[in-house]
Amino acid sequence: MARKTANDDPLAPVTLAVGQEDLLLDRAVQEVVAAAKAADADTDVRDLAPDQLQPGTLAELTSPSLFAERKVVVVRNAQDLSADTIKDVKAYLGAPAEEITLVLLHAGGAKGKGLLDAARKAGAREVACPKMTKPADRLAFVRGEFRGLGRSATPEACQALVDAIGSDLRELASAVSQLVADVEGTIDEAVVGRYYTGRAEASSFTVADRAVEGRAAEALEALRWSLATGVAPVMITSALAQGVRAIGKLASARGGRPADLARELGMPPWKIDRVRQQMRGWTPDGISVALRAVAEADAGVKGGGDDPEYALEKAVVTIARAARSRGRAQGTP
Repeated sequence: MARKTANDDPLAPVTLAVGQEDLLLDRAVQEVVAAAKAADADTDVRDLAPDQLQPGTLAELTSPSLFAERKVVVVRNAQDLSADTIKDVKAYLGAPAEEITLVLLHAGGAKGKGLLDAARKAGAREVACPKMTKPADRLAFVRGEFRGLGRSATPEACQALVDAIGSDLRELASAVSQLVADVEGTIDEAVVGRYYTGRAEASSFTVADRAVEGRAAEALEALRWSLATGVAPVMITSALAQGVRAIGKLASARGGRPADLARELGMPPWKIDRVRQQMRGWTPDGISVALRAVAEADAGVKGGGDDPEYALEKAVVTIARAARSRGRAQGTP
């Protein structure tokens, strides 16, 4: 979810949206436009790309009007503005016009940093829109979406949705909206499974979960479905590695409450409970065998072998057998 500065008035003279997450940038713009139209339904909105804002253009757009109309001027990719136009924008920041809201969308980083610094120095309202590259960030985003819509979803449901949909925030937001519109009460993992069965079953994390649980047949089925639907082999080896390492971490940790272990191991509490269930039957030797299998598969899918699919199947079977070291099998290859 986009983070805002203490000045949280969307009708502030200048709003600076910083980051590269397109959905959050668009939402920052939509929030300003909605507030402006709520204040004046006839608000004039100008949404401009860098090449549309030439030297002098901003002065024309922000000059006093005979009708004193409210206006929102949106400048996208402000880091790509020409040097002369940046001078115009900096001058405007020193004396913004009344009834006009300027929204600058900036990717952050070194390019155009002078404009970024100038806007901040001028006291612009800032909305952070960072690219969400970490699974934990996307999980927090989904939770925030449910909260924002006034609904509750279990941690397992949020994780299942992220596993099923992937990294596209627009798709995640759309999925949350659909579930909220269609389902009454708390949204749980079973509900997510019903709506997104095909995608969830094809996720790399489903392959990993079934493998570390010793369910070889189901793991192989999920693996073949994943590959058939275009999941990258390297994503599957990554999920397998995470699954086995989580079991290894928890197996070597001291006992304690999920919250305490979560802090110690860097996992959310709900995942501690899940991994505890998955680790039944695992031995230290089994974990070592599984880690070697993951390493071999990783090398195989990155060019060290002739058949990435075979490398993955071999790893899945080896991990499932290691998980069954105390006879906990559910299905055989």
